Amino acid sequence: MKWEKYEIKPGANLNGADLYRENLYLADLRGAYLKGANLYGANLYLADLRGAYLIGADLEGANLIGADLEGANLKGAKLLGADLEGANLKDILYNAETQYYKESILDNYIKEKKH
Repeated sequence: MKWEKYEIKPGANLNGADLYRENLYLADLRGAYLKGANLYGANLYLADLRGAYLIGADLEGANLIGADLEGANLKGAKLLGADLEGANLKDILYNAETQYYKESILDNYIKEKKH
């Protein structure tokens, strides 16, 4: 898939990309580099983000329903208000800088992993 300025494909270098509120429905971004990308409010419904590098990415309010995030690096990512209903969070990487709401799907996933 091609957007105005970006090619959306597995392994794409989208570091720092401005994808604010873009429709990335079913996008195949396996292993893509999205460090510091602006994905605020983006539609990533059913997107394939396995192994993607989302370090420091802004995913606030993003639609990640059913997205496959297995093995994705979310260290320092902002996921406040992101909808992760039905998303695959297996083996995601996160750290103290990863932002998410308490009692959110991500918060519950992290709590379960600790037990």
